[in-house]
Amino acid sequence: MYNTILVPVDLSQKHSGISAIKIAKKLLDDSGNILLISVIEQAPRYVDAQLPKGIQDNVKRQALSELKNIAEDEGIGSNIQLRSGHAANEILEAAKSHNADLIIIASHRPGLSDYFLGSTAARVVRHAGCPGLVDR
Repeated sequence: MYNTILVPVDLSQKHSGISAIKIAKKLLDDSGNILLISVIEQAPRYVDAQLPKGIQDNVKRQALSELKNIAEDEGIGSNIQLRSGHAANEILEAAKSHNADLIIIASHRPGLSDYFLGSTAARVVRHAGCPGLVDR
């Protein structure tokens, strides 16, 4: 059993994240906790300068609200974190800073571009300092 399980949730594919949460609940130690994390990709500065003022803040507020709702619906509580940046890097940093014992990450069926570039799930599992489980 695992004490700290990190579950990254792609809010554009909530059903996959919820599936990973259900797996985490089965593998969690009685005194353990599940940390939900979602990463918002930052817009490049040249794009950000053209966006209406406050749009990024609205996106972050909406994402945090969705993450809170998922945590509440799944009975996890308020153990959530919203980050901005490159998804794989932020997930790996969160796992390291929270001393995660396991990362459970959902993955979609890879397309041709994923074979050349590598998906977020593949990068996380490849570079994590703890075991990684990919839910398909």
